Amino acid sequence: MHQKFKAVLLALALCAGCAQGADDVFDPLENPSTPAQWEKFTTISYQGSMAYTQSLLEKYDIKVESLDIAGVPCYIFTPKELRHDNLLYFVHGGGYVLGPGLAGAPEGLIMAARAGYKVLAVDYRMPPAEEPFPAAVDDMMAVYQEITGKYAPQSVGVFGSSTGGAMTLILAQECKRLNLPLPGALISGTPWSDIGLTGDTYTSNDRQDVVLVSGQGWIKAAAELYANGTPYTDPRLSPVYGSFDNFPPTMLVSGTRDLFLSNTVRVQEKLLKAGVPTELLVLEGASHCSYYLFNDTDMAEFYHEQAERFWQQHLAPADSTTATAAQ
Repeated sequence: MHQKFKAVLLALALCAGCAQGADDVFDPLENPSTPAQWEKFTTISYQGSMAYTQSLLEKYDIKVESLDIAGVPCYIFTPKELRHDNLLYFVHGGGYVLGPGLAGAPEGLIMAARAGYKVLAVDYRMPPAEEPFPAAVDDMMAVYQEITGKYAPQSVGVFGSSTGGAMTLILAQECKRLNLPLPGALISGTPWSDIGLTGDTYTSNDRQDVVLVSGQGWIKAAAELYANGTPYTDPRLSPVYGSFDNFPPTMLVSGTRDLFLSNTVRVQEKLLKAGVPTELLVLEGASHCSYYLFNDTDMAEFYHEQAERFWQQHLAPADSTTATAAQ
C-alpha cells in the first residue's frame, strides 16, 4: 500500500471500514476478483463498519427498529430528540457491494441524531452474496412506492452519499419513468454519478482523497461486479447520463479532495441546465464522505446544519397520515 495512506487508513479504523484491532486492514487500492477475495474484502469492511455503527449507537440516543417493506429489509431510526415530523428515506453507500444490514447505517444514524428527523433506511440487495444490477434499484423503488402510499411524497426527503448519492438521483429519474410521485427534496452526497472513470478529479484528486484514494482500486472492481455486463452509460447505473428535468430541489455535497468531485459538479451542471433549484456544498479539504465519516468535526456539524435547513426549506409539512404511518 502507498506509504502516504497507511497512517490515515489506521485513523479511519471505525469510519472507513477497517477492523479495529485486526491484522487485516481495509485497503482502498485492493482489486478483489475471486469469490474468496471478495469474501475477505467485504468481511473486513463489515467488521469495521459495524464497529462504527456501534459507536454511534452508544453516542446517540436513537431507537432502531427493523421491518420488511415490500419484501425488502429496512430499518427505522428515531432520535430521542425528534424535532421534525417529516420522514427521510436513506439509501446507503458502499460501491453497491459494502454496507449490508446495520453496517450501512452510520450516515442515516448521524442524520437522524444531528438533524432531528425519523429516518427510514433500505437494506437493498448487493453482489457478490446477492443479485447484481438492477436488484439494488428495484429494492429501493419497491420501498419508495410503499412510502408514497402512506406518506405525502412532497413531505419526504431522500438522501445518501457515494453509491447512495447516485441512487438518490436514480430514484427521482425512476419516479418519472414509472409515473410515481416525486419526493419533496433530495440530498445527494458526493454521488457516484458515473461508474466509469470519467471526470477530471479521477486524475487530479488521485491519491489526494484519503478515503477512496484512487479510481483504480476497489471501486473499479465493484463497478464491474455490480454492472454485470450492462453498459456503464445506462442511467440506472450512471445517472449523470439520465434526464434531470422536473427534479425536486437538490443539494449536492462534495469536498476539494474528493475523488468524486467531478461526478458531483457534472450533476450540478445538468440540474442547473434543467432549471432545478440546486445547492452545491463543497467542503474545504474534504475527502470522500468526510462530512459523516469524520463525525466529531466542525465540518460534520456544519454539513448537518445545512442539511437540516435544506429539509426545512423544501419539504412540505407532514400531515396526520405522515405522522402515524411508520409507527
